[in-house]
Amino acid sequence: MRQSKEIKLLDGEYWWGGIAADGYRMPMGDEELHRDLRTDQFSNQTAPFLVSNKGRYIYGFDPFSYTFQNRVLTVESEQEVAVGEGYGTLRGAYRAAAEKYFPACGRIPGELLFTAPQYNAWIEMMYEPTGDKMAAYANAILENGMPAGVIMIDDNWQEDYGVWEFHAGRFPEPKKTVDTLHQLGFPVMLWVCNYISPDSYTFRELEKLGYLIKTKAGDSAIVHWWNGYSGILDLTNPGAVAWLKGRLDGLMETYGIDGFKFDAGDPDVFADDFVTHRPTSGTEYCKLWAQFGEQYAFNEYRACYDMGGRALGQRLCDKRHSWDEVNGVASLVPNGLAQGIMGYAYSCPDMIGGGEFSCFLDNPDLDEDLIVRHAQCAALFPMMQFSVSPWRILDKEHLSCCVEVAKLHKELGGEILQLAHEAAKTGEPVMRYMEYVFPHCGYEKITDQFMLGDNILVAPVVTPDTDKRAVVFPAGAWRGACGTIEGPCTKELPAPIDTLLWFRRLGN
Repeated sequence: MRQSKEIKLLDGEYWWGGIAADGYRMPMGDEELHRDLRTDQFSNQTAPFLVSNKGRYIYGFDPFSYTFQNRVLTVESEQEVAVGEGYGTLRGAYRAAAEKYFPACGRIPGELLFTAPQYNAWIEMMYEPTGDKMAAYANAILENGMPAGVIMIDDNWQEDYGVWEFHAGRFPEPKKTVDTLHQLGFPVMLWVCNYISPDSYTFRELEKLGYLIKTKAGDSAIVHWWNGYSGILDLTNPGAVAWLKGRLDGLMETYGIDGFKFDAGDPDVFADDFVTHRPTSGTEYCKLWAQFGEQYAFNEYRACYDMGGRALGQRLCDKRHSWDEVNGVASLVPNGLAQGIMGYAYSCPDMIGGGEFSCFLDNPDLDEDLIVRHAQCAALFPMMQFSVSPWRILDKEHLSCCVEVAKLHKELGGEILQLAHEAAKTGEPVMRYMEYVFPHCGYEKITDQFMLGDNILVAPVVTPDTDKRAVVFPAGAWRGACGTIEGPCTKELPAPIDTLLWFRRLGN
């Protein structure tokens, strides 16, 4: 029987958390909003955790629903939720809840994910990656003055979904391809998923072993996902988990693969008639998928549930090549901040320019300013990731802007890495809300600028056709390329296309 709890919001109280894709709607409290964590995920991270600037939090031991209406928060759940109060600030409540319910594990994902840009070949190659294309892509990165970093071979490198072996036609010499990328300075990650193509020998093999999710009728469940129809590996079955580990470890041992991009795992494909080795739910299955990948230092996830504090790289879901706040450039900062306040410290915005591939199909109207502003926005996230080749689609001026912010990320990579290591001890976000660092100063609704740690303020331009923006400076002295500014104040500053506004707090 579901239980209900009503919490009347205090004067000036706002809330964060729940669903990363709702970051652009945070803070919550003024507007009516209903969400159910059992069903609402929007292809990204979720957590049964809400936290307020008045030092209160809610943590659920199962997925709960929550509604904000008329300045009242109503939470409904199967189990009693934990409510924490009296912690004074957003930061105080977050740290108290994290320590108790999703403590930091003491480890981080692979260091190079933080200290250099990442490169994913998805937009350049889509479903047609090859060994020759990958080598050419890596060489072009270096030839255009961008630093080497982790490189990802995305979907369709394999023979089939679940058949985790290189396609002989596209990668006739996979070991040679990986060796070439390594020699150029690029560790290699491969795209994988939890689906098994039903017409494959692997499907028949796993079906006999009982490693696939079944329906109540006793048949292997077949689901429709974005790449077609597939069976699903039963991650509640230790044999299925061992089988998958054997395949991925074999890729590492045979070809020198360094890690994996773990796509899919979304709970929304789970049906009521699914039968698994042990009973589970869509959200728990999503969590099992993330727990599996944490054993690999180089990892990336897009869908997660209740995995705060873990050593997992967390990418925002695919964004369109647009400026909008729901699924474009303007959503990057608010949604990235939401990831952090939910416990997902190691955040990465989507591929620069957008990862939604349909936007790049025969599109003559790509916005060069948007590519640059996206790159600037990503530059001081914990991680940044390129995909579409800037040198292919940009003129020299715009390309130069992208190269410069790629170099900036590498320049500050040591500081970003230090913050990541601190997050592994304290659980604190790497990128932080202004309200988190400067509580009760009226900064609750600022979501278009952020703090990298406690001492670097970042204010990217996320709107089109502008060469300036207002920046809110808290108390103290802040030094940037335009000089030193004394806060607290709000300054409108020039921000031409080649400028990312960021400032270091002095005296700390």
